[in-house]
Amino acid sequence: MAKKFLYFIAFCIVIFVIGRIAYEMFQKELAAFALVPTSEFTPTVPMESSAYQDPALWYSRPGIGVTDPARWQPAFADTESDLTTGADATTAADVSDFAVFFIHPTSYLSRDNWNAPVGDEEAERIARIYVRGMASPFNTASEIWAPRYRQATMGAFLTDAPEAEQALDAAYADVLEAYLYFLESIDADTPIVLAGHSQGSLHLLRLLREEVKASPDADRLVAAYAIGWPISVEFDLPELGLDACATAAQTGCLISWSSFAEPADPSSVIETYASSTAFDGNLRGESQILCTNPITGTFGGEALASANLGTLVPDDTMSKGELVQGSVPARCDDRGLLLIGDPPDLGSYVLPGNNYHVYDIPLFWANTQADVTRRVGAFGQNAGAAN
Repeated sequence: MAKKFLYFIAFCIVIFVIGRIAYEMFQKELAAFALVPTSEFTPTVPMESSAYQDPALWYSRPGIGVTDPARWQPAFADTESDLTTGADATTAADVSDFAVFFIHPTSYLSRDNWNAPVGDEEAERIARIYVRGMASPFNTASEIWAPRYRQATMGAFLTDAPEAEQALDAAYADVLEAYLYFLESIDADTPIVLAGHSQGSLHLLRLLREEVKASPDADRLVAAYAIGWPISVEFDLPELGLDACATAAQTGCLISWSSFAEPADPSSVIETYASSTAFDGNLRGESQILCTNPITGTFGGEALASANLGTLVPDDTMSKGELVQGSVPARCDDRGLLLIGDPPDLGSYVLPGNNYHVYDIPLFWANTQADVTRRVGAFGQNAGAAN
């Protein structure tokens, strides 16, 4: 019996090793098999121009009140905090007169459709968590707007099929309608901050190219936070109409970073980036990726963990969380990736290669809040000096 048991254990070990090797060799293929829709792309009916007048199409907007996920203010580690209700939250920083338009990342994981149906319960549950954890650093704003939109499914980023591009175009059409309504709804002289993460950043970059660049609204843009999407300094930035934020108080500029713990293996991200077409039509190749150090607010550079004002550490359900000071450093490497030292324990959603993509903003929650507050202040001073 003991010999049979040992054979069984050995068999399990072999199966585990073979499975691990297969996963390492074919993880892209396995992910595509699990997430890429096999159905034909079904065109979405465009939103009516008045659709976003409906408060139900917004996760966050003025008037929602205490249930607005972007208005949650986490407590520091010695205080209980609740991501779902905002209970026991610390008092937020003073509210300033500026408006934020935030585009949430991909929360639709199904392969049933190329675009998320409005009202998909699981996608909207996850989206609310993202808005709570990623838009809340901007809660010193007088207004935060975060739309629901028929996002492209996760599988659209794992295939070169034409349906993927069609799905992204359909998602962007919703984002554009929401953005236009956002502009109509705020005062014409209110400073604006545009922000997004991952798929949200991809749509944000298109907004910058097609709507903001050379428009009157560019003059009131405090900053754009396109986090978690690689941007070529050489080939993308000139097409966006914005410079990279070089200093902590610069305004009218672009901020971006993509986080990896060490030892980092960003090979899959770098390969995809290198073979992708930039906004000016060139291959991005080995061009430098834009890396803003979120601790210092400057282009590139290094900062010690002691300067991190607060990392948002959630529990594994993402329903509770707290701010922990001084726990995560930040260093932009030569490629433009943000390295954060030893892997911090933030939960089970770390991607292969020590990729902390899901945690890009929570890693530097309090520094992001300080950054936007500082830039809004500088924007106001510059506007006052101009007058």
